This record gives sequence, structure tokens and C-alpha cells, in this order.
Amino acid sequence: MQQKSDKGPAQVASKVRKVRIDAEQAGQRIDNFLRRELPGLPKGRLYRILRRGQVRVNGGRIRAEYKLQEGDEVRIPPARVRVPGDAPAAGQAARMAERIIFEDKRLLVVDKPSGVAVHGGSGISHGVIELLRAARPELRDLALVHRIDRETSGCLVLAKRRSALRELHERFREGDVQKHYLTLVVGDWQYGEQLIDKPLLVQNRKGGERHVVVSKGGKPAQTRVALSRTFGKFSLLNCAPETGRTHQIRVHLQALEHPIVGDERYGDEEANKQARKLGLKRLFLHAQSIAFPDDSGNELHFTAPLADDLEAFLERISKRK
Repeated sequence: MQQKSDKGPAQVASKVRKVRIDAEQAGQRIDNFLRRELPGLPKGRLYRILRRGQVRVNGGRIRAEYKLQEGDEVRIPPARVRVPGDAPAAGQAARMAERIIFEDKRLLVVDKPSGVAVHGGSGISHGVIELLRAARPELRDLALVHRIDRETSGCLVLAKRRSALRELHERFREGDVQKHYLTLVVGDWQYGEQLIDKPLLVQNRKGGERHVVVSKGGKPAQTRVALSRTFGKFSLLNCAPETGRTHQIRVHLQALEHPIVGDERYGDEEANKQARKLGLKRLFLHAQSIAFPDDSGNELHFTAPLADDLEAFLERISKRK
């Protein structure tokens, strides 16, 4: 399980620096570049130093949306930044490296276990990206292409080069990425194949916890759902999100009164209690596959088998039908 830190991250004052942009760094927005260069700097403060002209590119002021070019010289002002925390345990990092299911010069795909966040922060010491960087120090530019919830297992794509990251972000924006999830929901699914089209709004609760609701004031969200197998009181579904909103599949299925089994935030308390008695200890949501074209137009398709604990739970409930 993920280790949480009780203390906030330590900070230190950085010095003025000048960075020359190389080919791999080029093309990204200056605000995104600064987030990496000034870890832990609050978002509001980052944009404030940009507005005040404290960040300079080739000696001049720039806007937050400016895209860096190869050869640019960036002046980074002093700021209070997060001190790197303790390195993760070698065994923990090695176990994450063992879950790599594909790797080439540009990409890395990992079968993320449930209970591990994609990155550290908010009281979490180490996520997938920190563990892989610890296991493979040469991957200094390793970056997340997309995110999946901490409780969700399955396919997670990372870019080893910034050029690959830019290309894949463009694929996501253009809708050229197909993702498929397996999930077990409460109840006997009677909708057949269904396109759930309900806008979602992210609300921040006390303590910064994010909670998502269906709302006309939210952002458009669509999830295509089909029945895979019925277990009487439970149904196994294939879900293909056509948008990438926070907690999208979980909230869409809750809205149709078929919450995901084991979902402590949006689920059915009584059904979750019954599932725990039968041995399910987490959210039953698995990122089974992801596919997208590469830079040559060839289709790449990656699959992560259903996690052992979820497979065992299906076997258990199939015998009780």
C-alpha cells in the first residue's frame, strides 16, 4: 500500500538560475516548464512571478502561454521550493520496475498496482513516477502521459522524452486514444450497450478532497458501457471513456444507480460491506487496455491482465450465483 507522510514537505530557498532550452525541452509552455523547475511552488505564486516579469526569456518578459523554443535562455528567479524527500526503498522501486509491460526509446508502459498513486504529493511520499525514476536514474525526463486513480490498477503510459510527451498529449486532445476498463458494479445491469453522457463538476471539500458530481454546470463527459458478464447481484462491465474527467467512470455508473463495488467514495455502503466479507479489499476498477497510433501511424495496443485479487473475487462470486 502507498505510504503517507504525516509532515508537509520541507522547503528551501532556491537561487537565480539561467537555463538553456534544448530540443527535448522545446515546445512546452513556460508555466509547465516552471512547475518542474520549481517543485512545490504554489500555482498562484508561479503565475504571479510570471505576471510581474520575474521570469525572463532571452532577456524579455513573456506570458504564461509562451511556448519555449530550442536555444531560449530562461531566467528562473529565486523561490521557496520543495526539498527532495527520502528516496524510496530499493525493493519498492524494483518491484515497480518489474511491472513494466512495454518499453522502447520513447515510451514506457506499466501495469500499475492498486493503492499506488501515479505521483507523490498531498501527503503521499512516492508514486509510480518517483519509484521508476529511483529504479532507473537515467530516466530523468520520465513524465506521465495521463493519470489513473490511486485505487485503480492497470495500464499507465509514461513518456521517456519530452517530444514523445508532446505527441501523446496531442493524441489525447484529438481523441486518438482508446482506453478500456473492466469494472464490477452493484446490481443486474439491464441497459445493454449504453453511452452515458452526463456533464461532471469537480467540487473541493474540506481538506482539499476532490469530489465529483453530475451537474449541468460541469464539463462534458461521455462513457460507453457494455455488459461483459452478469453475476446476479453484481455485473462485470466494459467501459470506454470518451473523455478524461476526474473520477468519470465511477460517477457515471453511480448516476445510473450501479456504483462500482468497493468504491468508498461513490459506492453503496452495504454492498461494499458484503464484498469485503467475500474478500474484496479495494475498488474493482482495472485499466485493461490503451491504444493509440505512434508517430509513424502504426497502432500501438497495450493490455494489462486483470489483477489477481480481482480475478479471485470473480471466481468466488461466480460460485455463489
